[in-house]
Amino acid sequence: MSADTTHGTTTGAGFATADVPEGVELSAGGAAVWSPSITPPIGVELTEHQALACAFRILARDGFSENIAGHITWATEDNTSMLVNPWGLWWEEMTASDVCRVDPDGAVLEGRWDVTPAVHIHTELHRRRPEARVVVHNHPYYATVLAALGVLPEFLHQTSAMFDGELGFVSEYGGEVDSAELGADLADRIGNASVVFLANHGVIVTAATIEEATYKSATLDRQCRLMVDVLLAGRAATTVPPIVRPAMKASLLERGTEVFWAGAVRRIIRENPDVLE
Repeated sequence: MSADTTHGTTTGAGFATADVPEGVELSAGGAAVWSPSITPPIGVELTEHQALACAFRILARDGFSENIAGHITWATEDNTSMLVNPWGLWWEEMTASDVCRVDPDGAVLEGRWDVTPAVHIHTELHRRRPEARVVVHNHPYYATVLAALGVLPEFLHQTSAMFDGELGFVSEYGGEVDSAELGADLADRIGNASVVFLANHGVIVTAATIEEATYKSATLDRQCRLMVDVLLAGRAATTVPPIVRPAMKASLLERGTEVFWAGAVRRIIRENPDVLE
């Protein structure tokens, strides 16, 4: 890895890339090939505060959070404000009424609680990346293992194609990010990568919507666990060929994002109806 950020993908020593069989015509993937005519709905209309609270609960349930750590921000289209979780509540206990609103500099505009200065990890990314309206940051275990090793996950399974061309690594740990200046430095190191591993720290996932950000985040740590298990096995493993990744990525994100979100929200509301309060 470079001293700052490495974008794209890596090929680990001893890993072989599977070949596409000769004569096989590749699928274009995504909505261009097929889209469902109807999908099961959530069953309720969510406010933005409720949707964000559901995202926190979904990711906590899937092991993406580390007790009191982490934040998700959801910026308005013009970046005049953003929704975020307060300091002091675990992701697994977030409700809609706990969500705070802050200005582009992190000052609280609405909400019952304080917001950590670490929100500057997010404010400066939003400032530089207007397309990244949702920024997710936490320390999921297996992703953090790889971050400590300085290793990006390989494309070991078709679902990992979701991250094709989006991976980055910040290889120097600079301590707590608690100011706009430090947030700006980190944002510059991250560049345009949307799934970023931070050495000795955790990960950041960015996306245009809360649905996509949650889907990618919920998927990431499982792919990292696959990578850790393959490394522990000490044997060569095949990876998804680069030529088929774009089509698989399109199928996953274009067909799967809304379906994942609806199912995950239905489950959270069924198990924890207070999330909407």
